Amino acid sequence: MADDRFQPVARVDEIEPGTLACVRVGEIELALVRVGDEFYATQGHCLHLQGPLCEGRLEGTVLSCPWHGWQYDVRSGENEFDRAIQLETYEVRVEDGEVQVAL
Repeated sequence: MADDRFQPVARVDEIEPGTLACVRVGEIELALVRVGDEFYATQGHCLHLQGPLCEGRLEGTVLSCPWHGWQYDVRSGENEFDRAIQLETYEVRVEDGEVQVAL
C-alpha cells in the first residue's frame, strides 16, 4: 500500500552532500538538507525571527540561520543553545532517486 503522506520534493542528484535547498510542499516551505547520503527536512524558517533557514550555513548536522546565527541540529530540530527550542522536522525517504517528505 502506498503511503500518501510522502510528497516528492527533489531528485537525489540535485542536492550535493553537505548542502541544503529550499523546497515547497503545497503552502509549506521546508529546508531540505543532505548530510552524506542522509536527507533531513525541517521547517523553512527560524524560530527566532523567521529567517530563511534554507539560505543558512550547514556544518555537519548543524544548520545556522543566516540572519542571527541560531543553530539547529537537522536530525532532531533541537536548538544548539537551548534544547527546549525545537524546529518542526519531517520524515524523509528516498525512492527511485527521488527525495520525498512526509507531511
